[in-house]
Amino acid sequence: MHYGFSKGAFPPHIKTMAVLPFDNNTASPDVQQELFKAMDDQLDKRLGVRDAPEARADAVVSGTITGYDADVPVSFSANPNQAVSARRQLQITLDVKIVDQTTGKTLWEKKGMTATGEYAERAEASGRKEAIGKIIDDIVNGAQSQW
Repeated sequence: MHYGFSKGAFPPHIKTMAVLPFDNNTASPDVQQELFKAMDDQLDKRLGVRDAPEARADAVVSGTITGYDADVPVSFSANPNQAVSARRQLQITLDVKIVDQTTGKTLWEKKGMTATGEYAERAEASGRKEAIGKIIDDIVNGAQSQW
């Protein structure tokens, strides 16, 4: 059986949603921009609501990026001629909240949400993309599990 907000998982008056840029308490400006773009592109569709500006949205997604560690070693090549085969992992930590703007009630919230992404040496952007994809999956799954 498929569950989604379009099936009444959100209160019935929640038909539109705005995603706000998250506050970024890290030294990485890229993570804020990439997270916002991915969430803005995907969350409304996956949650069964329409995108709307904050002033007219029934629900608002907001949060804070609290951690970004891009230098967690995962594995290394024993062969010095294959240094590029080293794998690294990055970790993004954030707090996220979905609020019903009509009632002011928090529909779903998670503090300290963490996602990781692995990447090859010097390919941090691919690891960041993987971790952001996991964050979106976790938000969708977590929010849908509330109803």
